Amino acid sequence: MIDFNFYLITDRTQCVADTLEEQVEKACEAGLKAVQLREKDLPDRELLRYADALRAVTDRYNTKLFINDRVDVAMMAGADGVHLRETSVSPDEIKRLAPDLLVGASVHSLEKAKQAEEDGADFVLFGPIFDTPSKRQYGKPKGLVALQEISQFMKIPVFAVGGIKPGNAERCIEYNADGVAGISSVMAAEDPSKIMESYKKLWGTL
Repeated sequence: MIDFNFYLITDRTQCVADTLEEQVEKACEAGLKAVQLREKDLPDRELLRYADALRAVTDRYNTKLFINDRVDVAMMAGADGVHLRETSVSPDEIKRLAPDLLVGASVHSLEKAKQAEEDGADFVLFGPIFDTPSKRQYGKPKGLVALQEISQFMKIPVFAVGGIKPGNAERCIEYNADGVAGISSVMAAEDPSKIMESYKKLWGTL
């Protein structure tokens, strides 16, 4: 069940705290309900170490843990779900292998969003909505109108991603996003709890 509104995506290179686990824990203390481990450059053993560390943190706060693109690591770490790229295996393949895992999917068009939904994804991330360095490889921002158009055709939750900050997240909600996903606004924050409180005001809960 998708019972969260804000979806934190990790990037240890932006992390202000001494460790990634510390930064995530501060967000969890403030009410974070879902986090995706997205350290794509790590070798397998190191990725699993981070997954185990975040599992220990998220377990303490009843926060869902997703692993980017690696169902094997997700299963070994006891994560709640896996997050797929457009070029990953399809969600239904994940569901056949691990029926209990939640599956999120990043998409950049209505066609891909509908395909992910039909294939069994539990939610999608659509973007980039705003300009952001981490998403420039996908071209120009999709914008709020495209977000609204996709949201009205989807039965599963649609999360806005790309350049999301507390100051513009409300605009995404106004354009029918079910939630938002963010990286730098929390990862690079000196005090993640304050940022999380700003997001929490949008829904009353995270």
